[in-house]
Amino acid sequence: MTDVSRAQRAGLKGRGGRGDPSPLGTWFWDIDRVLLLLALFLIAIGLIAVAAGSPASASRYSGEHLKFAPLHYFWRQLLWAGVSLPVLFGVSMLPVTAARRMSLIGAAVCVALLMIVPFGGVVVNGARRWISFGFAQFQPSEFLKPFFVVAVAWLLSLKSRDEELPVTMITAGLTGLIAVLLMLQPDFGQTVIFCCIWLALVTIAGTPTRVIMGFVAMVPAALVAAYLFYSTARARIDAFLFPGVEGEGAADHFQTDAAHRTLTSGGWFGTGPGGGTVKYGLPEAHTDYIFSVIGEEFGLLACMVVALVFLALVVRVFVKLLDEQDPFKLLAASGLAVQFGAQALISMAVNTGLAPSKGMTLPFISYGGSSMVALSLGMGLLLAFTRRNPFLLRSPYITRWNAE
Repeated sequence: MTDVSRAQRAGLKGRGGRGDPSPLGTWFWDIDRVLLLLALFLIAIGLIAVAAGSPASASRYSGEHLKFAPLHYFWRQLLWAGVSLPVLFGVSMLPVTAARRMSLIGAAVCVALLMIVPFGGVVVNGARRWISFGFAQFQPSEFLKPFFVVAVAWLLSLKSRDEELPVTMITAGLTGLIAVLLMLQPDFGQTVIFCCIWLALVTIAGTPTRVIMGFVAMVPAALVAAYLFYSTARARIDAFLFPGVEGEGAADHFQTDAAHRTLTSGGWFGTGPGGGTVKYGLPEAHTDYIFSVIGEEFGLLACMVVALVFLALVVRVFVKLLDEQDPFKLLAASGLAVQFGAQALISMAVNTGLAPSKGMTLPFISYGGSSMVALSLGMGLLLAFTRRNPFLLRSPYITRWNAE
């Protein structure tokens, strides 16, 4: 055997193994594969769920001059999944520094676009949240969420270098600005998500308890102010607390009632794929209320599985971060986990009638191009910040060197 053939065989033997030095090989062994599988599982569940909800929405939005095919939304979601997966994998391969720089730039651009939305945005279902590019619509708030998490995490991590930096108040001001811009759209649900993410991050960052308690004490006052001066919040709270309310609140109450009725109509095991009929009376069956469609066609047990997958994703991230030493990576990854968990929790709570209607999609499962790409970007960032070499910390030389 020649020296060339021996070298070729040695190269092939190492390719794909733990010693594979290629970028793809390094990525595969450093990535959290359990977290990646959970994300892919959610995307697969989403495609099945959109296929189940698509006929109801296609029938609802078809008119005399415009007819949608029963699986119209499924085929579009399949297309968006094909666009989103390369984004997820590509972002997850970025070095931490590059991912942070991209997020900071992205946060600045999205905040600027958010300022444009109230004046030049597109109105859909009574809310001005989108910017149109002719062939597609772009929702800046969806992309801002992961970028916001990373930006706030970076600002809070600077406190480890200089205790005197007023990073908590700076991030509070940024969150307040975003909340005002979102409420102008109006988008009360996203406002709640951003505030929850910020409160979780400042808590994880080690902000003094008295400061945290001060912020928490402001929540009831903020809710009262929203009820008194913000008509969207008042209508939805009234619809939730007072079922007989008239006007806009009545429409919201109809939606939550229809969602609860659809969710429970399939029993524990569901009617089977395509067997649901109650979903045809459900508004936004393919987006905001897709969790109810899952309940009707696949049963309450399937809903429990979906909830457990989201719980497993969040728990996996926090377990992974138990020994993380980098303050920025700790805050960024935990903040992204809170984003996914909080959005899923609110969406499922609305579908089950435990929270007022908020127009909140279920991550990776609800239909939506902007949502799918933005969530894939966020998951890619989460995978990038939780990447680590499992053998590096096991080295006795590195352990001994660190001990000294």
